[in-house]
Amino acid sequence: MADWPGTGRRSDDEERTRVLRSPEPRGGQPVYPAQGAPADGGRRQAQPSRGGPADGPQASSRVYGKPRSGSAPVRPLNEAARPAPPGPGRGGGGHGGGGGGIRRSAPAPGRRGRGRIILRVVAALVALLLVGVVVTYFWVDSRLVTIPGVLDDYEGRPADTPGQNWLLVGSDSRKGLTGAERKRLATGNAAGQRTDTMMLLHIPDGGDQPTLVSLPRDSYVSIPGKGRNKLNAAYAFGGPKLLVRTVETVTDIRIDNYMEIGFAGFVGIVDAVGGVNICVKQNIKDRKAGINLKKGCQDMDGGTALGYVRTRATGALPDLDRTERQRQFFGAVVKKAASPGVLFNPFTSLPLASAATDSVSVDDGTGTFSLLSLGLAMSDGPVTTSVPVGSTPTLPGVGSVIQWDRANALRLFGALAQDKPVPQDLLK
Repeated sequence: MADWPGTGRRSDDEERTRVLRSPEPRGGQPVYPAQGAPADGGRRQAQPSRGGPADGPQASSRVYGKPRSGSAPVRPLNEAARPAPPGPGRGGGGHGGGGGGIRRSAPAPGRRGRGRIILRVVAALVALLLVGVVVTYFWVDSRLVTIPGVLDDYEGRPADTPGQNWLLVGSDSRKGLTGAERKRLATGNAAGQRTDTMMLLHIPDGGDQPTLVSLPRDSYVSIPGKGRNKLNAAYAFGGPKLLVRTVETVTDIRIDNYMEIGFAGFVGIVDAVGGVNICVKQNIKDRKAGINLKKGCQDMDGGTALGYVRTRATGALPDLDRTERQRQFFGAVVKKAASPGVLFNPFTSLPLASAATDSVSVDDGTGTFSLLSLGLAMSDGPVTTSVPVGSTPTLPGVGSVIQWDRANALRLFGALAQDKPVPQDLLK
């Protein structure tokens, strides 16, 4: 349309230019000036919200959610700063459905879930193990046979000494053995109960290697109230209580724990741990003990091991030889029983606990925790020796006896009483 002079009307070209430069929306969307052609005198115009025309009643802020005047629309966020869409997909990103938030990568499928499952399984196994340990502990403790009064005080008893001192006794009791088992194990049918093995075990306070000392049963000693006789006679005269008092009198060491085991328990414990490996120094054939062994290291079951520690068919001093074999065997069986492969395997630990509680007797102050401490202390093997011997005379009415080398015996027991290592020249 032409613009005639003086009429005040714009030409068609001017009208088209005005429309293109106008910031007013067309069809609900704002129109922006062409590049290089600022509108409104070069001033930057505020951009209206995408959710509706600039002249709408109100527009909500995408940042704070507060209503804003339609005449001052909110400036849209930069693409990099837009929040993630509230729902799956790319849509629904804000007022007006503009969307387009950043897509966040999901974790590797199943990895986190598998990790949680593994942790739960491990936690369940640990809890089950702890429950099993606690239940077994109280079960064993309830089955222990205790002997009351074994460690009662008496006038002149040695004072308490450092470390822990055990008196370990192996009796020749046939209790628990059937007639067929007595025949198979060659234990005989002797009535009563006598001590066949006696050992003093000292466990130092500092965690050093324990010391295991054999006390030969034929040791000629003073028995309180009974005069001088063989050491095992003390048990025959007054049972465990008099035996403990006799050992304390001749060693001047206070006994803290007493443990006694019979033939049946001996065999059961060895079989429960799957046998023990013993190195035999010479060929041994003894019909009375029921063994026929060849020289060399070999695995022994309970019956064979019992015959090995009982036989007297070796050496000029059979009782001393036997004490050496007893120390050798005791160290081997306790070390194996305390190994993780036995303790943490229910197929071996439970039979072991059952066999031990069937035939082991302890003083009334010794419980399962004390026995476990004994096993752990012995797990690396103790220092072993025997009381120094002075002579082996035969005495009227008593028979063949062992007399101690008094001076060296005092050195040996004096070191243990002070919680010190035994002098090297006394070890054998």
